[in-house]
Amino acid sequence: MENLGSMCLLLALCLAVYAMAASVVAAWKRRPLLAASAERSIYAVWFCVSCASAILVGAFLTNDYRFAYVAENSNRAMAASYKFAAWWGGQEGSLLFWSWLLASYSALAVYRSRRGGPAPLILVLAGTEAFFLLFNAFIASPFRMLAVDGATVSDGVGLNPLLQYPMMRIHPPILYLGYVGMVVPFAFSMKALATRQRGSAWLHSARQWTLVTWLFQGIGIVLGARWAYAALGWGGYWNWDPVENASFLPWLSSTAYLHSVMMQEKKGMLRVWNVVLVSSSFFLCIFGTMMTRAGLVDSVHAFAKSSIGRYFAWFLAVGIVATGGLILRRLDYLKSDAPIENVVSRESSFLLNNLLFLCACAAILWGTLFPVMTEWLSGEKITLEKPWFNRILTPLGLGLLLLMGVAPLPPWRRASVENLARNFRVPIAAACSVAGGCIAAGVRAVYPIVSLALCAFVLVSIGIEFFRGARVLARKSGLGLVGGLAILTRRNTRRYGGYVVHMGIVLIFIGLTGAAFNRAGKAVLRVGGRMHLGEYTLIVKNVTMGEDDNKLWQRAWIDVYKGGRAEGDLEPQLEVYKSSRQQIGRVDIRHAWNEDLYVNFAGIADEGTARIEVFIFPLVSCLWIGAGVLAAGTLVAFVPS
Repeated sequence: MENLGSMCLLLALCLAVYAMAASVVAAWKRRPLLAASAERSIYAVWFCVSCASAILVGAFLTNDYRFAYVAENSNRAMAASYKFAAWWGGQEGSLLFWSWLLASYSALAVYRSRRGGPAPLILVLAGTEAFFLLFNAFIASPFRMLAVDGATVSDGVGLNPLLQYPMMRIHPPILYLGYVGMVVPFAFSMKALATRQRGSAWLHSARQWTLVTWLFQGIGIVLGARWAYAALGWGGYWNWDPVENASFLPWLSSTAYLHSVMMQEKKGMLRVWNVVLVSSSFFLCIFGTMMTRAGLVDSVHAFAKSSIGRYFAWFLAVGIVATGGLILRRLDYLKSDAPIENVVSRESSFLLNNLLFLCACAAILWGTLFPVMTEWLSGEKITLEKPWFNRILTPLGLGLLLLMGVAPLPPWRRASVENLARNFRVPIAAACSVAGGCIAAGVRAVYPIVSLALCAFVLVSIGIEFFRGARVLARKSGLGLVGGLAILTRRNTRRYGGYVVHMGIVLIFIGLTGAAFNRAGKAVLRVGGRMHLGEYTLIVKNVTMGEDDNKLWQRAWIDVYKGGRAEGDLEPQLEVYKSSRQQIGRVDIRHAWNEDLYVNFAGIADEGTARIEVFIFPLVSCLWIGAGVLAAGTLVAFVPS
């Protein structure tokens, strides 16, 4: 089977190269049959990569440890779901998974655009696919066989224990769907440039594909934050880790694109800027993949150091130069139809929004690459820690939050003083009321007060937009305010779905602001001992040990009281995996709408004695709820008006 898998990958590579060549010749010589052949080659690539992937997954599920990759990332004690997840749990398998997703995206994109001359689209998609298939076939093959003195291996090492967590069965695939899918809007943009495509059909396709990948990437980032929060035991969800940053960068740039593309659709503006943004999003996805797989940075999320980084660097260099050259050759095609007429207008708000996104991307990219650059220049690696990122990104984030409430309210072209006063009077009053309430409650830190005030400003602004339209339609239809709201949203799903997305972002900001009020404590307690933190009292009821086929574990049973009232118990535990001898803490969390009680068990100090760390995280639930609202709003925006 290993030979069949390798042959499938080699055939897929040949087909991808053929699709590239055939698409170029078909466009040059105007050969429709050759163009159809290139299209069918894309479907054949998907079939071959799917066969190779099925062979690898089958090897995991049947415990075929002749494969080196299977032996390194699986063992017999693992559940079948984790054996399946091991497909993307290591270097070679994750590159194959990337190739399969890319082949799937390519086949779907080519099929949907087959009547619109897909030759330039095929060139970009097949070229990217061929690049990754080179790794699969020759450099990082998942079908490398393992031989130990001519004998077969009876059991494997097992998947990294950090990945043996329920959320890790869905977090990487969803994040990859965002990463990989960004090639499709990039390909549509390159196709439009190469052919000087007129009309807005390609722009609509590029925006829709960007929205799909943006949604997947956003959900993947939040799931990763949730995994870090619940599985790593350090009491946080975002640490400005280099690989976290690498996933955040293309999400920010594609967010900027989704805002500025509205100006191109409505006013014919910012055409060069939009092409640069969608291209940057694609190349940032490739950059993030390089960081994760080449070992350029030290991260819990990254694979070991590898030599494949130089191949990614060449791909980025060639791709950026080729894209930049094409943009320069098409500057006449990308010329804007109209300038911005007034500083106080919706166009100016969108442009300032984009500039803040660009500043945030630049700051994160600089902070992420700073250790690499200092090591290269001086031989000493200097890392910029979380406080540096917080100092730079907090004011930028608050600026974006303010624009979220401001940008939708002014009209296009220019706004009058009366219009601005009418639109902003109530939101400003709400913001001032929240700021005053925070000060009266004893909050003295500036950023939390400003953040919560701006959240109120944005929510009230969005609420007014919904209320005004829904009230008019309710009177006309006689269906009441809820019915009017449904009709309003259905008439312009893109606009009002976007408002729902903004509400989700506001909730996420509220959750982030809650970190300013976190409390923490630690103690070593015997059975019957108690610890106090805030309103909570924790009593250690028992400490036990045990094992199963996969791991050894120690568990603390802790009764929780709040204000003297019993709130149930928590059971954090410490696990040691037998195959790798790696130690992992599994926290337990009491969730409430306003705060989380987070308990980490650090192990048994002496017999019957538990080391525990306790955190109180106010408002953190808003983070996860906000992500759900964001996803719901994006789905609303997909529905045709």
